[in-house]
Amino acid sequence: MAETASDDTRLSLKTQVLRFLLTGGLSAIVDFGLYVALLALGLHVNLAKTLSFIAGTTTAYLINRRWTFQAPPSRARFIAVMALYALTYAVQIGINYLFYLKFAGQPWQVPVAFVIAQGTATVINFVVQRAVIFRLH
Repeated sequence: MAETASDDTRLSLKTQVLRFLLTGGLSAIVDFGLYVALLALGLHVNLAKTLSFIAGTTTAYLINRRWTFQAPPSRARFIAVMALYALTYAVQIGINYLFYLKFAGQPWQVPVAFVIAQGTATVINFVVQRAVIFRLH
């Protein structure tokens, strides 16, 4: 049985964090897998990261809306999440590129830059989605 908050309609913070992290892990696999594949095809690092980010964040939104935050479909909520993702896209692209250049030539350049950028975006996304976007449904 799922843990619930005091209003019996919202999952506890602990459950939401766990589900958000599991969803994020799956979405990161989609994102990183596509990113590496696109880099191998010769795409510029920023274009590869843009396309993989779109695939990963779309996966995350669809799963989080239904499973983590248990919210019904909503055009306003979808637009709010896309606006948040646009912000975290800018943050993620900038951080990824900064560390991609900083670690140039290192065998772990791509995964470390990716993890730092992804981790930052994940924290921003969870806080804003839980506190603002999916607060009430």
